[in-house]
Amino acid sequence: MSLTEPAAPAPAGLASLEERLRDDLVALGWPAKAWIPPSTRDGQPVHDVLIIGAGQAGLALSAALSQLGIAAVLLDKAPLDFEGPWATTARMETLRSPKELTGPALGLPSLTFRAWFIAQWGREAWAALDKIPRLQWMDYLRWYRRVMRCDVRNGHQVTAIRPQADGTVEVDVTADGASRTWLARRVVLATGRDGLGGPQIPAFMQGVDRSRWAHSSDVLDYSRLAGLHVGVVGAGSSAMDSAATALENGAASVDLLVRRSDLPRINKSKGSGTPGLTHGQFLLPDAWKWRIRHYINVQQVPPPHGSTLRVSRHANAHFNLGCAVQKVEQDGDRLRVDTPRGVFVLDFLIVSTGFAIDWRQRPEFADLAPHVRIWSDRFVPEAGAEDQELSDSPDLGPLFEFQEKTPGALPGLDHVHCFCYPAALSHGTVSGDIPAISDGARKLAQGLASLFYREDLEHHYAQLQSYSEPELDGSEWTPADPEARVRALADKT
Repeated sequence: MSLTEPAAPAPAGLASLEERLRDDLVALGWPAKAWIPPSTRDGQPVHDVLIIGAGQAGLALSAALSQLGIAAVLLDKAPLDFEGPWATTARMETLRSPKELTGPALGLPSLTFRAWFIAQWGREAWAALDKIPRLQWMDYLRWYRRVMRCDVRNGHQVTAIRPQADGTVEVDVTADGASRTWLARRVVLATGRDGLGGPQIPAFMQGVDRSRWAHSSDVLDYSRLAGLHVGVVGAGSSAMDSAATALENGAASVDLLVRRSDLPRINKSKGSGTPGLTHGQFLLPDAWKWRIRHYINVQQVPPPHGSTLRVSRHANAHFNLGCAVQKVEQDGDRLRVDTPRGVFVLDFLIVSTGFAIDWRQRPEFADLAPHVRIWSDRFVPEAGAEDQELSDSPDLGPLFEFQEKTPGALPGLDHVHCFCYPAALSHGTVSGDIPAISDGARKLAQGLASLFYREDLEHHYAQLQSYSEPELDGSEWTPADPEARVRALADKT
């Protein structure tokens, strides 16, 4: 069935769904009435919440805050409609997540991808759908932003974040060629999978001409690979997506160079998705937090079934197992890639080695980085369970807030919250992945509400004291004569 044609019976359409959503929001009192007193510093307004990033995590948090009467502004460097990786550097055909997952819908059936899809293409098309197409997910997020009225400022590049001792956070932002400093009471980093770093580049790529290789997350015109012999380092989902995209763009061949002797078969991360862990990761003993996340890392997440078939259906695709890359050397216009199974002579190499927490790749966080306490500052794993990703992860407080490495060295650091993938060790996968993003957004939104109330406690107590809206005006009853009632009741006995 073509998704460009309506299914039978004809779907009601987005207009009807949006009317239903508006009714749902009214019924739930969403957005709630504003209650936080406005604040300024030196005559400049101080925003309640600035969210850095307007992808699915930022949008979900913004909507969750609005339910609680808290305004948020989202700053995103991308142009309108190109927030996140979905329409830029992501190359998968479909999402990995099951289509039934509710994602950022925050418990609203009318806000789910399912409702959005059925409204346009009908129930038969939904039943026939296997996985959510990547670009369709992007279209859904664009719709989500519009109907939830998220205040997104596109083309806004954050260049510095400076917590202040007075509880405000200064955020330097460049937009339209000009720079200005925004002020906020709380800043949330909703910066995605590589939220505190960037691509993980293996040491064997040092010194190799950048025109001969790319990381799988790079912006790359794959049509330039037509007729070339391409190597792909890795066997995860991004490796498969990169390999397939190269093949579909006419690569002469693609050699996947896989360190393991076999591909992982089972997604252990999927097996961990229980409400107990979703809501309880933060409360687990440190050793168990580490044990669970390390086990998932070591087992590795297999590439999706469909993504792997997308590669293997090409006769010129080669799965080279047990071929850990040892060295890469340039030989004129070609690359010599040394592995235990021999030397591969290739024209171009795509390195699909994931992301690293690496503050050096994020100069906008330079004022924060030296002061953030990370797990290696206070936790030593048992022998054999060492894990660089986990060691480098920020050791977050109960509301995703950064904590100081040295108490008192950077007052106000705890006013910056890490709502992106590196929060996984402290809080689980509630700040980036589709399955639990609503749970994380609600947890953070509710926590911020409590902090704002506590910080403005004198104001709110004064508001309580001055509250004077009457429930009664005195006309609702007539005072009785108690003595007469006593006599009347006595006479009846």
